[in-house]
Amino acid sequence: MPTYVMLSKLTPEGTQTIKNNPQRIREVNREIEQLGATVKAQWCVLGRFDFINIVEAPDEKTIARVSLELGSRGTVQYETLTAIPIDDFISSL
Repeated sequence: MPTYVMLSKLTPEGTQTIKNNPQRIREVNREIEQLGATVKAQWCVLGRFDFINIVEAPDEKTIARVSLELGSRGTVQYETLTAIPIDDFISSL
């Protein structure tokens, strides 16, 4: 299944939501599963982004739906990258 890297940055509203209800992070992960994708790994990071999520989805349409649905709430901004396994990349050259 294709893998995607979702970089996320909380908006001020999102920061307040997480501060008041840290379990909201896990709730969002369950919502991602309901949209047809799976969070395989997740880290909170310091710097330009607040979270790095490794997500598997059957196709680009599914991950686009996930990004649009979550981003439309106004609590987080996403940048989604397609992850290509290094062996696949090398063999394509």
